[in-house]
This record gives sequence, structure tokens and C-alpha cells, in this order.
Amino acid sequence: MTDAIAHPSVARLDTQKPKNGLVSRYWLLATLVFMIAVFAFLRPQLVDSSNIATILRSSALTAIMILGLTWVIAAGKIDVSFMHVAALGNMTTAYLLASGHGWLVAGLAGVSVGAIAGVFNGLLVAVMRLQPLIVTIATGGICASIAAALGKGTSIRIADPGPLGDFIFTNIGPVPVIAIAVAVLYAVSWYAQEKLTFGHYIFATAQSEAAVDQAGVSVRNLLMLLFVFSGVMSALTGVLLAASLSSGQPMIGSSYFIDGLTAVLLGGMMLRIGKPNVLGTTTAILILAVLVSGSALLGWADYQRQIIKGILLLIGVTVAMRAVIGRQSQHPEAS
Repeated sequence: MTDAIAHPSVARLDTQKPKNGLVSRYWLLATLVFMIAVFAFLRPQLVDSSNIATILRSSALTAIMILGLTWVIAAGKIDVSFMHVAALGNMTTAYLLASGHGWLVAGLAGVSVGAIAGVFNGLLVAVMRLQPLIVTIATGGICASIAAALGKGTSIRIADPGPLGDFIFTNIGPVPVIAIAVAVLYAVSWYAQEKLTFGHYIFATAQSEAAVDQAGVSVRNLLMLLFVFSGVMSALTGVLLAASLSSGQPMIGSSYFIDGLTAVLLGGMMLRIGKPNVLGTTTAILILAVLVSGSALLGWADYQRQIIKGILLLIGVTVAMRAVIGRQSQHPEAS
């Protein structure tokens, strides 16, 4: 696939080069640099090699979890089950390890439950045309309940973090290997979303599913693929968290809910205004990670950080909704 758009109806809905100015497109990146400078000035420990490694490692895990979510929201849908799918993948892995299975079997099973959840979400949303918010709230609740049942309401200890533990905690200088791997993953995803027709169809689906169908691309199949990808990425993060924490934690997903949605929606304010994209998501994840680390060094209370995150989420939602209204006014046939 090339960077040309195959069908003119899709071309009218999604432009290859955003018309926004350089400042408006990359202000989020400037904000990240400014935050690092301010926190580093107030607390130089922020830029210690050990702290940099911690920020990058936590950011990498979050980035894996919400990569699929970025594309689902870019297509005009929502998936609020992602954090509970991660918890189920985490607990499935820990349960099988505690039962005597090896990391290969446990890890594959953990990822597989994410694929199953994604297929279920995709069938209900893309095929049966049910509302994605309601569907993913329900499937998320099911996943969370199964995760809790596997551990009978408590965590499951893992004796050996296995090769994934080495992968997560190995550094090249101050940079964790997992952060390098995720950077490569996001680079490939950026190319797919911004340069290939696949990415243009994702953006166009949010504006007119009929136009995408007319272009010869099955919206059902595309949405199914996106929901499965979201489930797999979430569950994969759960598997990695099992190795990172040496345990299965049934409630682990709750801490990622606000952060995940904030990163995707706030990231939509960069590059393509109002359209979630992997570069914006990456930048927003790092902003949240620097905020958490810097505020902890300054002694801020957790509720203060949560207030700031909530404000950032509201900003992201507002910009996204204004962009949707603006596109609908420009293309009334797409609404």
C-alpha cells in the first residue's frame, strides 16, 4: 500500500497533510520539553539515569496497552475494556504459572484471552452494530470478574519472572530495552497510520463509514481488526506486568483507565488536531509519566496529580468533540 488514497470519497474526508500550523501541531511536544525543564530545575533527580529508566519503562508498558485503543478511537469508536482485559491477561498468566505451566504456555494464554475479548467486542460493535461504550463496559466488567475469580479475589505470586523479567529490566545505558522495542513498534505504527492507505481508512471511518465501504473496504472487517488488536495489546501488557511485578494483580487495570484515555485524547491535540494518532499518544504518555515522577519528587499528594490528569482529560475530550463537530459541518454527508 502506498501513501496515496485509493478512493476519492475517502480522499475528501481525510487529508494527507494537516493544514494546522507548525506550532499548533507540535505544541504538545513543546509542553513535554517545558515540563522536563521545569521539574529538572526544581528537582535535578528527575534526570538521574535511574529515574529516566523508570519513566521510560513505565511509559513503555502504558504505550503497549493503549496503542490499539488509539486506533479504535481514531476510527470513531471507544473501548473502555482495555484495562480490564490487561488485568485478565495478567491474572491468566499468573494463574497458569502458579499451576506449574511454563512462561511460553502462560504468556500465550494471557495474550489469547485478549484476542478473544477483542473478537467479542468486534462482533457486538461491528457486526451487531451495538453501541461500543455500552459493549465495552459490559465486556470489561466480565473480564474484571473473571480476573478476580482466578485469584479468588487476591493476588497470585509468581516465583520466577522468567525471560520477560530480564527483557523488562535490562537497560542499554539509561534506556530500558523494552522502551527501545516499543519505540520501534510505535515507529512502524506511525508509518502505517500516517503513510499507508490503512491509516487513512481508519481516520475516514470516524467520519463516514459509508464512504469507506464505497471505497471497497469492509468497515466491519476493519473495526473487527482494530478491536482485536486493542485486546491483544492490552493483554500483552498484562503478561508483561506479571513479569514486572512478579505477581498477578486482579485490580491492576484500574490505575490505567484515566491515564489511557487521557493519553489518547490529549495526544489527539498533536499533529492531526482532534484525531488520535500514535505520535501524539506517545508524547502524551511521556507528559503523564514526567508529571507523576516530577510531582512525586516535589512531594505532591496523589489527589493533586489526579486533579491535573482529570483536567487534561477534559481538555482532550473538548478538543476531540469540537473537531468532530467541525468536520461534520464541513462534510454534512458524512454525519
